[in-house]
Amino acid sequence: MSASPTYSPPKAVAAEKSGAVVCAVCSSSQSAGEAAANLYVCLACGAHARISAHERIRQLADPGTFKVWDVGLEGSDRLGFFDTRAYVDRLDEARIRQHLPDAILSGAAQIGAIPVGLAAFDFGFLGGSLSTAVGERLARAIEASAEARMPFVCVTSSGGARMQEGVFSLMQMAKTVAALHGLAERHLPFISVLADPTMGGSIASFAALGDVILAEPKAMIGFTGARVITQATYEQLPAGFQTSEFHHARGLIDQVVDRRELRPVLTQLLRVLSAPAGDIEQSAA
Repeated sequence: MSASPTYSPPKAVAAEKSGAVVCAVCSSSQSAGEAAANLYVCLACGAHARISAHERIRQLADPGTFKVWDVGLEGSDRLGFFDTRAYVDRLDEARIRQHLPDAILSGAAQIGAIPVGLAAFDFGFLGGSLSTAVGERLARAIEASAEARMPFVCVTSSGGARMQEGVFSLMQMAKTVAALHGLAERHLPFISVLADPTMGGSIASFAALGDVILAEPKAMIGFTGARVITQATYEQLPAGFQTSEFHHARGLIDQVVDRRELRPVLTQLLRVLSAPAGDIEQSAA
């Protein structure tokens, strides 16, 4: 599965042409095979291309362990929304292109032989926006993880609430947070991984509630765009504003992790967070 260029600004996405993947930041190229082997990270400048949910699962889950949840769950156009095109047409197009019922893929998996609930957003599906179906699938994934007494890992790449679903989309913020409360009551860890971009209602709800919050380098993270903030405050924003490094320096993010190191870091965290207290004390000694 290749990097997903749909709905992505040129500065962040590798364009795949004639079997080569070209970095959108420095214009260096790799063959499709090299790009996949390097997890769609540019070898020249280190830029992380946006990738599909299917590719994200392939990178993180132990081979052959991912079992998808809620296969048939997909949303509908409750409001009969129409802008320049009918919302239902946009949904149908995105489903065919991204091979997903909506903007998230969730299921049971193993990471480093540790059973987990795993979810990944797909920015190529209407900007990874939070629809009623996405919120329901995410909430069910969290609840299934809690029921199975498994840690939960979510990789978010989302522009926030889906405008075509109005207040129904905003309700998903509360729904997902409530599901995470049930996970916390069972003392099960939630690891939140923020990819480019994580914005709006996503970072304002579940994505910022991880017991551990990781982020990919140079990911854009914030509630609203820098231009809107500048227009509202009439102030010059600091350099690097809304990048993962900016937030890490101020304590929102625990660690900025290169994608090529993400799976080992997750494995280590899961081993520590999932181990009985006595095992942790013994290993520390």
